[in-house]
Amino acid sequence: MSEDQGTVYRHRLPTRLWHWLNAVAVFCLLMSGLMIFNAHPMLYWGQYGANADTPALKIGSDGKRGYLRIGGWEVTTTGVLGLSRGQDGRLQRLAFPHWATIPSNYNLADGRRWHILFAWVLTVAGIAYLAVSLANGHVRRDLLPRRDELRPRHLAREIADHARLRFPKGEAAARYNSLQKLSYVGVIFGLLPLAILTGWTMSPGLNAAWPWLVDLFGGRQSARTIHFIAATLITLFIAVHLAMVLLAGPVNEVRSMITGRFRLPKERS
Repeated sequence: MSEDQGTVYRHRLPTRLWHWLNAVAVFCLLMSGLMIFNAHPMLYWGQYGANADTPALKIGSDGKRGYLRIGGWEVTTTGVLGLSRGQDGRLQRLAFPHWATIPSNYNLADGRRWHILFAWVLTVAGIAYLAVSLANGHVRRDLLPRRDELRPRHLAREIADHARLRFPKGEAAARYNSLQKLSYVGVIFGLLPLAILTGWTMSPGLNAAWPWLVDLFGGRQSARTIHFIAATLITLFIAVHLAMVLLAGPVNEVRSMITGRFRLPKERS
């Protein structure tokens, strides 16, 4: 709905509410998830997972340096992963440092409480958002890309424009471009459900109620690995999203997600 002085109503209330609630939930889930990972900083595939099994990924320390090991490849990560200084300044042999986890001190029980609480917040809010968005046409109208937007030539042009930091102007800036649509659809209908389902697969209670989840993901340890990969991709999406907001104009972008109103960038002369 167009307004005066080049301003449009860009984001409806359900989208804005879900965006900020989702931001808090994902932030808490990622940080509490790192605390849980600190308890056993290794990933496996299949039915493996005992301490004697060889992990596909390990974050550890030999006492003098921290390291990240993936298969036969290893890199030193002292100060960030495996070995870093705690809040008291002493070296601690944890996969992730205190500033990246909730809680900041090592506490597996509290980490799980935080994680389970915000997992339900994310799940319930996501179901409500999808129900409203499907009902009011937001998904069909704003998120699903049109056939012409999926043509290789069109996608290549948008990738080139983004690489040159050429962002849409005028009325085009009020709509999601094809890259935004693909990334949002991928996260909303792909990564978030995958993270939720693999999280459920790691729950002993839900394993008993829905044993097919374990079979679906090839075992609890496989589900844990997929869960970690999905969380990593969500983190990467957030990093790119924040970078694009900063480059496109943070005041205008953030204001539109608070009030719903977006000031159209002026067309190039």
